[in-house]
Amino acid sequence: MSKSKLEVTMELYLKAAGMTYSAEYGFHPTRRWRFDFAIPTERIAIEVEGGVWSGGRHGTGSGFSADCEKYNAATIEGWSVLRYTSKTLHECIADIALLLNRRRTKFALQSQPRQDSQS
Repeated sequence: MSKSKLEVTMELYLKAAGMTYSAEYGFHPTRRWRFDFAIPTERIAIEVEGGVWSGGRHGTGSGFSADCEKYNAATIEGWSVLRYTSKTLHECIADIALLLNRRRTKFALQSQPRQDSQS
């Protein structure tokens, strides 16, 4: 399957940022769903939503509904799904970095010994 212009652009952004990723990543144990891109070690999915301005599949009722089913299943499986259109694609690297930073900060805070409030 050939890549869309948006998928090619996303791949360039990910490569330029030095990110390790997988394209067309299958994530579900029983369904054939795939993410456009994924960082499996971090359980981050990246979806490029093409055709939203031109009446493509993602903008139809059935397409939108199918996307909701997929993204909800991904969330249940522990994935964070970041979605981009042609208008928001340029924000992807900053968003991924922010998500990773927040996760690491949260993990670091949870890993610290609890301070007893009594002195």
